[in-house]
Amino acid sequence: MDPVVLVPVGVDEDALDACLSALDAATPAGTRVWLADDARAGPRAHAVIEGWLARTQMQAHYTRRQRMVGDVAHLDEALKACGDADVVVLAPDARPASGWLQQLTSCLARDSAIATATPWCNAGEVAAWPRVGEIMPMPDDLERLARACAAMPPLHPELPAAVGHAVVLRGRARQRAGGLDTASYGSWMAALVDLSLRLAGLGWRNALCETAFVARPGEGLPDDGDMDALAARWPAWHARLAQFLMDDPLRAVREDLQSTLATLGPPAPQRELFA
Repeated sequence: MDPVVLVPVGVDEDALDACLSALDAATPAGTRVWLADDARAGPRAHAVIEGWLARTQMQAHYTRRQRMVGDVAHLDEALKACGDADVVVLAPDARPASGWLQQLTSCLARDSAIATATPWCNAGEVAAWPRVGEIMPMPDDLERLARACAAMPPLHPELPAAVGHAVVLRGRARQRAGGLDTASYGSWMAALVDLSLRLAGLGWRNALCETAFVARPGEGLPDDGDMDALAARWPAWHARLAQFLMDDPLRAVREDLQSTLATLGPPAPQRELFA
């Protein structure tokens, strides 16, 4: 069964509107989508959500807590409600490119040791493209970039940890690791790093899905104290991350994507008529 797409609703209604529009355009009809609101959405965001629910072809649901519990606790609650299902957590300001969900699903299917798979992103930290660790403007032609990604060999190299713009989590691996640490971290960014490191310690892989792209206007930020908490629990983490950024082991893969993009012509005219 295809993963559930879980979108934690944020406070920026314009970003949410753009995210939901991109999700509709890039994702197969009938996909299960859960908009989970930690009592954050205001009246304008409610209007965006209601309008989208009325016109989307997704199997979409919206829930809202009566009281805010915080990003990590809210996400952990939602993930637990999904049981052992695979779940894609999509940032509420992200813009998925066409084929993104099929590619992430295929990534999990290719290697049963993969617990998390992260697509490329212009603001994706260790999964950033075209340059690692740099925030670049959102691509002008996401459709063309998606076609270039889909043409890449699906090797799924290792990442130090998953990244929060979009990540698919294997349900049984997530359950085995015990879910998110709701006591130590305030941000999804830090909790996801911690979960990734625990999964790696159990023998699972955190992989790059180089065949998919999800754009985002900026990176997620940690809450106060999150980096200190990570350093206390995982003393080697910051040095490992810095080494990855300096060594840039995925440079050749990113350059391959750049080369593939340069060779692509325009899409076939009226290709949707023959899909």
